[in-house]
Amino acid sequence: MTAQTLLNPDDYEDARQARDPRFDGRFFVGVLTTGIYCRPVCPVRIPKKENVQLYKSAAAAAAAGFRPCLRCRPESSPGTPAWSGSSWKVSRALQLIDQGFLDSASIDELAAQLGVGPRQLSRLFNEHLGASPVEVAQTRRLHFAKKLLDETDMNFTEICFASGFGSVRRFNAVFNKIYGRSPKQLREKRKTKQDKPKGIHITLSYRPPYDWQAVLAFLAYRAIPGVEWVTEDSYSRSFVLDEVQGDFHAQFSKDKNLIDVTINYSESRHLYHIIDRIKSIFDLRADSEQIAQHLGKDKLLKPMVRRFPGLRVPGCWDGLEVAVRAILGQQVTVKAASTLVSRIVHRHGEAYESSNPNLTHTFPTAVALKDGDLGDLGIVGARIDAIQSLAAKVDEGLLKIDCSVDTEDFINSICEIKGIGEWTAHYIAMRALNDPNAFPHSDLILRRAAAEKAGETLTSKRLQERAEAWQPWRAYSVILLWRHHSWKKQNS
Repeated sequence: MTAQTLLNPDDYEDARQARDPRFDGRFFVGVLTTGIYCRPVCPVRIPKKENVQLYKSAAAAAAAGFRPCLRCRPESSPGTPAWSGSSWKVSRALQLIDQGFLDSASIDELAAQLGVGPRQLSRLFNEHLGASPVEVAQTRRLHFAKKLLDETDMNFTEICFASGFGSVRRFNAVFNKIYGRSPKQLREKRKTKQDKPKGIHITLSYRPPYDWQAVLAFLAYRAIPGVEWVTEDSYSRSFVLDEVQGDFHAQFSKDKNLIDVTINYSESRHLYHIIDRIKSIFDLRADSEQIAQHLGKDKLLKPMVRRFPGLRVPGCWDGLEVAVRAILGQQVTVKAASTLVSRIVHRHGEAYESSNPNLTHTFPTAVALKDGDLGDLGIVGARIDAIQSLAAKVDEGLLKIDCSVDTEDFINSICEIKGIGEWTAHYIAMRALNDPNAFPHSDLILRRAAAEKAGETLTSKRLQERAEAWQPWRAYSVILLWRHHSWKKQNS
């Protein structure tokens, strides 16, 4: 253990004493007298300051030799904010690890994916997280398996491989070493669970404040009929993963910082990947407090931050889907774009049977779009050409639309497609690459909302200059300004 793995207890003492949920996942408490590490919201008696050490991540606490608490269950925390004080390399690496990259690849391959050397990557991880990439991946694997043991009725073999363990023997050995109990013994200690409908049920937590009503409203306004269904407190959608259809339903709790998720999908080995995408859709890893503090330093944004606490940047299930949606939305209303994409879905998507009658299709694949007939759907020729060029580029592996790519490289690549400009590229980067600094600076609403004088519209260049101080959270400033502009219209 090195000194750099520890946080200063004085900086977090008030949060620890108050069990402040805003700090859940931002640090972990190693208790020297018990050898256990906890979340700052742990319900047990708060240990004395001299008996604790604070860590930047659960992996750092585990690497220091502490065992996870069975009461507060560190595996149920929102996790370390992916972008909190981290470099782009660390942030992307964390997202790739969350998607199971190291379950089938090496550290050298992860480093190569990010364009750095293995030693540099390890140094960055130790600096920002207090643990190595391997230790982060191991803790992620263990935590996910423990969560599945506690919250689902999946059998041990399914849990083993869904969590990324290479064998059941290894799975059992790790649990016995870390918890001093076998997976079977841990499951026997869980509380009796009520009977639930078909599917895999799991809860996801988040750090408050979180304006999930605003996120659902954003998604509802852009929902694709037949593929997505949004109510005032839930979101459901169909999907295809590894050529297998499925769906999920996310139900928000009005009195807890939790989302109840039900997943219907036959291939449990992809379960972590599915949950990772759900977290991205709702931007669950964000630290609203930190983002608000930064944006609130700006005179223009300060009153907006106060008026709209807990804003997040809604993500997406699939980059191709949001890109097609963005192309169709050029120069037409949001509702008109929804109508057009629905026509594409019903012509080229696969039919889907679900317990939710509102989910009738899955979104078309890149192959179906690049070769499909998009005529007679009300889509202008230039948009059809752009969509099919995009789909061809994705299908041929020439374009990736996910968090594994650098935003600048992505923008340069996708803008090579005729009919796709910087606004569309940055919008896609916001939602599909989960880049917190993506900024569609040519957006008309933004250029109006960011102007200090009523009726004024900034130029794109002036808006970019104005937004320099908002980095690295410009994507959140976009959501904030859009929300403020809408609020002004409704109250004018």
